[in-house]
Amino acid sequence: MNIYKINELKDLLSANTYPGRGIVIGKTEDGKNAAVAYFIMGRSENSRNRVFKETNGDVFTEPFDFSKVEDPSLIIYAAIRSYEDKLIVTNGDQTDTIYNHLKEGKCFKKALKTREFEPDAPNFTPRISGMLKFDNNDFKYQMSILKSADEKGSACNRYFYEYTPLCGLGHFIHTYVCDGNPIPTFQGEPERVRILNDIDAFTNEIWENLNENNKISLYVRYVNLENGEVQNRMINKNK
Repeated sequence: MNIYKINELKDLLSANTYPGRGIVIGKTEDGKNAAVAYFIMGRSENSRNRVFKETNGDVFTEPFDFSKVEDPSLIIYAAIRSYEDKLIVTNGDQTDTIYNHLKEGKCFKKALKTREFEPDAPNFTPRISGMLKFDNNDFKYQMSILKSADEKGSACNRYFYEYTPLCGLGHFIHTYVCDGNPIPTFQGEPERVRILNDIDAFTNEIWENLNENNKISLYVRYVNLENGEVQNRMINKNK
C-alpha cells in the first residue's frame, strides 16, 4: 500500500454515489494558487431544494424554492467566510462558530471543541471543516471532522489535521463513505488528491463526476499566492 499515493478526484467521486458534502483544500501543481472546493449533495426534497449564493466574497446555502422549505436548521448556513488572513469552509453553521472564535482571538480547534456532529439520527452526519491561513505568499491549512462515537450518538469524537501545502497535493474530506440507511460516516484521514492548475478543469472534474441524481451545488475558489487575486466558480443544479 502506497500511503503517499495521490488520487484523482474523478476516480474517488465517480465510484461513490453519495459522498454527501465534501471539502477539498490544497495547492495547484504549479504552486501558484491555493485551491478550495466545497460541494453539497442531497437525497430528500428538502436537501435538494438548495442553491449556493455568493455575497461579498462569502458563500451561503439558501432555498431554491422558499415555498418548499421544511426544516432549514441543518441545510441553510454560511459555507465559506473570510476573517482577516483566514478562509473558513464548512458544511454547517460551525462556519460562524469558527468565525466568532477568531474574532475573539481564539483558534479553529478551540471553536470546534464547542460543537458536535449534526443531531440528525440515525445518520448523525459529521461536521467537516477547513481553514486556510495565508502568510508570506503561501498558506497553511487545517481540517477537522466531528463524528459520533457510536450508532446511538452517545458521544462526539473530534479529529484535527494540520497541513503544510505541497504543489499538486490536496486533501479531500466528505461526510459519508457511501450511500446507505443509515448513511455510513466518513472513515480515516482526509484523502490525498491531485489539484489541477486550471480552475475550470478542476471544477469540471468535480462536478462531472458527482452523482447526477444527488449533486446539488459546487463552489471552487483559487487564490493567487503572489498577488492575492481570486478566481471563483459556482455551479447550481437548480437554476
